[in-house]
Formats: sequence, C-alpha cells, structure tokens
Amino acid sequence: MKKLALLFAGLSLFVATGCTKNDDEVVLSPIRGVWQPLKEVVTTIQTGQQPISDVITYSDCQKESRWRFNTESLGQRIEWNDVATPGVCAISSSQNFSYIYDSSAKTIQIKYQGTVDPSNGKVVTLNETTLNLAIREETSDPTVYKTRTYTFKRIPQP
Repeated sequence: MKKLALLFAGLSLFVATGCTKNDDEVVLSPIRGVWQPLKEVVTTIQTGQQPISDVITYSDCQKESRWRFNTESLGQRIEWNDVATPGVCAISSSQNFSYIYDSSAKTIQIKYQGTVDPSNGKVVTLNETTLNLAIREETSDPTVYKTRTYTFKRIPQP
C-alpha cells in the first residue's frame, strides 16, 4: 500500500509540474510613455521601381527630442536641434497631438493640433525599451509611396 501511495504521489507531482502549460506569453508593452528618437529611415517606393531608403542619424541635440504618449490618447512632440552656436541645443518645435492606437492591428493614427488630416502609421516594433514607428507620408504623386520610420528608446519615468 505504501508503494501505491508513493507511486500516486510521484505521479501527482509529475502531473502538477510536468504537464503544465508553459507557452511563452506575449506581453504587450504599452505605447504610453516618453520616447527618445534615435534615428529615422525614409523609404520611397515608386510604382514598378525598387525601394530607396535613406537613414537619418540624429545628432546629440536631436536626441534630446521627446515624443510623449499619454494614457488619455493625447501626446506631445518636442523637437530639439542645433542652433548657430556649435554645441548649443534649443527647442525648435513643440506640437500637441491626439492619437488612436490599435494594439491588435498595430496601427496608429496621429493628428497634430491645427492640422486637418491625420498621419497614419504602423507600429513595427514595440517592447519595454524600443519603438519602431512607420508613418506614411502623403505625396502629390499617386505612384509614389513614402514612409518615415522612427526608431525610439523608452525613457524611464520616475
């Protein structure tokens, strides 16, 4: 009887630990937070042609820029740039915006204050530290498709 009890206890332990569902859960990181732009890639595709991409590496001043996505679907974009004096940075623009982010479709729509048409985009990468955001730019030529993909680093908030 003791052997049967030990066998049953061992079997129960095996079932409890060995047969649990151990699928890797997909953790969705929120877009909410403060993001530091590191670079952007401008890709232009003309119908029937190969895509052309230009990488824009940001200066130290430009890396002081911040995009803030708040929980209320409102945000702010503050751009920093070099001024005439070398090594001196200054805010070149500040824009408030509203946004709609669909995490299941990974689409985003950003509407800057004072503009009529929103910018449409796709969240290519989003995790705890990185955001790659591809924004489609409207062109006057319907045979040209242009996207601007921003790479951001999350800025931890206290």
